[in-house]
Formats: sequence, structure tokens, C-alpha cells
Amino acid sequence: MLVGNPNVGKSLIFQHLTGKYATVSNYPGTTVDITVAKLKGSNKTLIDTPGMYSLVAITEEERVAKKILLEGADIVVHVVDAKNLKRMLPFTIQLIEAGFNTILVLNAIDEAEKLGMEIDSKLLSERLGIPVVKTIATQKMGIDELKKAIFNYRSDKKEIIKLNSMDEKLESITRLLDQDYPISKKMIALLILLGDKDTLEMVRGEKNYQKIVEIAKDSNSYEIFRKIQECSDRLLDGVIAEKEVAVGWKGRISELSLNPIVSIPMTVLSLYILYLFAGVFGAQFLVELIESSFERYINQPLNMMLNQYIPNYWIRELIGGDYGIITLGLRYAIAIIFPIVTTFFIAFSVLEDSGFLPRMASLLNSTFKKVGLSGRAVIPLLLGLGCGTMATIVTRTLETKKERIIATLLLAVGIPCSAQMGVMMGIAPDFRALMIWITVISLTLIFTATLASRAIEGEDIVFFMEIPPLRMPNFRNIIFKTVTRLEWYFKEVMPIFILISVFIWIGRITGVFDLLVNALAVPSTLIGLPSQAGLILLYGFFRRDYGAAGLYDLVNKGIFSYNQVIVAMVTLTLFVPCIAQFSVMCKERGLKSGIGIFIISLTVAFAVGYLTNLALGW
Repeated sequence: MLVGNPNVGKSLIFQHLTGKYATVSNYPGTTVDITVAKLKGSNKTLIDTPGMYSLVAITEEERVAKKILLEGADIVVHVVDAKNLKRMLPFTIQLIEAGFNTILVLNAIDEAEKLGMEIDSKLLSERLGIPVVKTIATQKMGIDELKKAIFNYRSDKKEIIKLNSMDEKLESITRLLDQDYPISKKMIALLILLGDKDTLEMVRGEKNYQKIVEIAKDSNSYEIFRKIQECSDRLLDGVIAEKEVAVGWKGRISELSLNPIVSIPMTVLSLYILYLFAGVFGAQFLVELIESSFERYINQPLNMMLNQYIPNYWIRELIGGDYGIITLGLRYAIAIIFPIVTTFFIAFSVLEDSGFLPRMASLLNSTFKKVGLSGRAVIPLLLGLGCGTMATIVTRTLETKKERIIATLLLAVGIPCSAQMGVMMGIAPDFRALMIWITVISLTLIFTATLASRAIEGEDIVFFMEIPPLRMPNFRNIIFKTVTRLEWYFKEVMPIFILISVFIWIGRITGVFDLLVNALAVPSTLIGLPSQAGLILLYGFFRRDYGAAGLYDLVNKGIFSYNQVIVAMVTLTLFVPCIAQFSVMCKERGLKSGIGIFIISLTVAFAVGYLTNLALGW
């Protein structure tokens, strides 16, 4: 099992140890990904856990990683960034004290040496009583030594943590623990003193539970962490030798990228490049290329064959037609979402591997925090300009449940996908109309996020992220990450699009489709739009670009006035997410939250559309 902080090279080490055959899936009951594969040359299973900083879990990712640890592991490989060993070793100490068969991996040792650090891994191994291996994952250096350490594991684990004044409380709680636990009772007691809620819940069945709570009540978690750090510092005394070295041009660029004067333009440029690659090249060029080919070589021949050999109209419509399983479901999944997903995963992996992603999130954190989000939210929100469905899936990378709901809400309410945004820019009567549309949508998003951050209960945003040095992305690692994520996409998302086609087919048979069109015509006229707007809104629910295309046709026919075009642009942008995004939204956030966000989007769309119509009429 691999554990460690984010951005320390775990995924690349995992790739080297296992090869390309890996399974990415959600940990049961969560939306957190774990990667599982067989170690090369053996039947041993290796699990790459989500990033964690300590056994005191704060984020959902850390809780999942901790649960996996507690489920049992023959060997725990703790990967640390060698240049940040002083800060990361306390977690190694926790793992040893918990009773895990631990191997410490000092990764990116080359970067540490460039900074003038010399680490005596043999001395550190003797003091910890566990194997310590130096690696450079980007060059596959040390991987063979790590394999040998795993296959021939030996240790001489020692008691490391001494809390002095806290030892009495630690021993008292340890003695009161009667049940069996997957980790040492000393570590259970220590986690209780540190105020870990998950551990307190774990020991709730103890007959002395109230006594344990009473003893832990006045414990000072800061003091305990300080003591553990002191233990770590003593262990490293004489292990790390540091000398001054000249900072190279790469180091200077890395330092400058943390300066807001430099990092802001770099971030804007990176976001723009990401949008161009995923939002323009992927969502427009590749989608148009693949979709036109799909239409020419699959849809048209299929519909001709169905018309020739299948006499029953409804059976033909289930498979083909405008909303069939193949002509809509598979076309949507393969021709529209797949190229966007692929280009985004590539771009995301480049940002991730280069070390720039943490910098971007850190820079935007203070701004986003005012509306209940952290800097991490920039990624799914930006992706929403390419595809809201994929962006909703990516919200799982956010730390707290509250933040994931707010980001999902914003994606559903007012982030236009690339196709929709392109159409809006094309039908805007003039630059003034375009600016009104952008202003209204932006203000609506800010207002919605601010209101949601106050209304939604949940834990406060916790934002901490490892800031690695800027480095050249590893091509092999980018391909590995992209392929494993795409494999997950086909397993998890593809079935959703097939189900969508079936639901639409049922709606058309039962007449629900026509009822919905007529129902949407009523509020459309109330906000000053022609009754035909009801049809394009329903189309927009099936597919955002389909609704935008319908609006384009109606505008070209001269049905809309100048003001009505602006109102329609605003309303359709804020209208409910497409059915694919809604399905993923329910899957990620739960049915109750999904329906709630759907209702909010519907209300916001017509309310803001109505206010826009009033304002334009003054």
C-alpha cells in the first residue's frame, strides 16, 4: 500500500511497480478514487491511496486513505519528498507506532541534492528500524531497491514517540482499551488525545468509553504534535547535512512562480491554454470532427437500415432516430464527451505533473474563499466551460462536501459549456448585448455562490496543498494517468448516456415529452419570450448545445426582438443542466441534492430572465 502527501510522486512509483494494468474505482460509499494493480512479478496487490498528511484525518480523501490502512496492509510504503523530509517524517513515525510494516521512500532525492541536502539513509534506517530507500521516480532510479525491500521485508521497529508530560494520559487511555483494534492501542490512545473524531467513534463500544473521553478532554493536540515533531527532529540529527548551493534558473523560476506579480499572469496564461486545449481544441474541433464522422458513418447508415428492416416505429426510435441509444446515447458519450474528457485529462495531468496546479489553486484560494470555495475549485469551474458533465465529475477532487455542492451548483446554474457559449457569442446582436449577458451571468454566479456558502451547513474549508518545485512533466506519467482515467470514464459514465436515451424514448411514447414542451411555454411567455422558447429550453435539458442550436435557428428566423434575444441568452444559460450533467450530478452528490440543485437552477433561470426583461424594458 502506498501512502503519503499529495504531489510526492506516489502515482509514478505506483506505475513503475505495477505497469500499465491498473483499476481505478471509487472507495465504497464515497466519490474518492483509489487505484489498484498487481505488483510486477508477483500476485501481491498494490493500492495507491489518496493523499494524506497524518493519521488524524481532516479531508474525505484522508479519511478514505485511513480506512484503507485500517482494513489491513502487509506492508505500507510511505513516499515522502526528500527535500521536505523534516516535515513529513512525523507521519512515518505515526505509521511505525501504529504497528504497520513500514518502508520509507525518499523520493526526488535529486532535487534534494540540488538544494545542497545530503541524507544518510542507512543511519535513518537504523534509527527508525525500518527500510529506507532513495528514489528518483522520474528516472526509475531506486525502484528495483524498493521492490527488493517489499519482497524481502525486514524491520526492527522501535518505540519512538515520547510525550513526557502527556505520557501518563497516554498510558491511562491505553490501559482502558479492552477491545482489539487494527493498529496499536498506543496509537489509538494518541489519536484520541489528538482529538481524532473517527478514532473516538471507533472506541465508542468500550465499556470505559466515558472515562476515556474524560481523560482526553483537556489534552493539548498542538503540544502533542510539537512533541512528535521534536522526536522527528532528534531522529534526523546528523542524518541530514546541508550545504549552500547556487540557485539555478529552474529554481529561480520556481521561486518567482510563488510571487503574485509573476504567478497571476502565469495562472491566467495557464488557464487560457487549458481552455484552448480542452475547451476549444477538444470541445469544438475534435467534437465537430468526430461527431460529423459519427453522423456520416454510423447514424445515417444505421437509420437507413432501421427504416428498411424494422417496421415498428418505436423500436426504430429506441435504437436510432434523433434520441436513440446509438444515435444519441453512444454519439454523446463517444463523439462529444470523450474528446473533451481526453484533452482535459491530458492538460490536467500536465499541470499536475509540472507542479503548477498547486500554485494556481493557492493563488486563487483567498478570492474563492469569499464565496465558500477553495482554490482547488478553479479546475472544475474552468472545465465547465468545456463540458459541465465532466466538470461535475471533477468536483470530487474538492476537499469538503459543502464545497463540492457549491461548485456543482455553480456548474448547474450558470457555467455555459463551450458549444453553448459559442452560440451565445454568435447570436448576440452586438457587443453591448454580449456584455449585458456576461455581466448578468457573472453577477448571478457570485450571488448564488455567496448565498449558498451561508445557507449550506458543513465543515469550514480546509485548504492546504504541497507546493512542489516546477518541473518538466514526465510524458510516460501523463499517458499513464490519462489512460487509467479514461478507463474509469468508459466504465462509469458510458452507461449513463445509454440510460438517458431510454428515458427520452419512454417520455416520447407516453406523451410526457409534449407535455413538458407545453409546460415550459407558460413561464417562457411570462418572462417576455415567444412560446417557441419552451421547446428550446427542453432541448437544452436534453443537450445544452442542442438547445443553443435551436435558439440560433429561432433568432435567424427573426422571431426574437433585440431584448428577447438577450433574455433568451440569459435564461437558456442559467436553465437547468443537460440531462447527462443532471444524471452525473445525482450520482456524485446524491439524488436529493441533485433534485434540489435542479429546482434552484430552474427558479434562478426564470427569475433572472424575468428581472433582465424588466431592466431592459425601462
